[in-house]
Amino acid sequence: MTIVLVIAGVMLTVAALLTTYRLLAGPSTLDRLVAMDTLVAAATCGLAVWAAYTLDTTVVPAIVALSLVGFVGSVSVARFRVRDDQ
Repeated sequence: MTIVLVIAGVMLTVAALLTTYRLLAGPSTLDRLVAMDTLVAAATCGLAVWAAYTLDTTVVPAIVALSLVGFVGSVSVARFRVRDDQ
């Protein structure tokens, strides 16, 4: 089980690093929006992996709250964003 935790942690860390690069280097607002949404998803997955490893369900409300905040944030930015200059 520890090997699976380490593999999942490494994969989530690499995904977060690549997503952070896209967040900082993204040429448009939508690239940054997708990167931010992916970072929230990676954090949610990290919490879910930790909850599965420790068999502790007290993290589940945090997972739900993080998912809802990420969704509402992405929808509101996508709805009210201003077009980028070409």
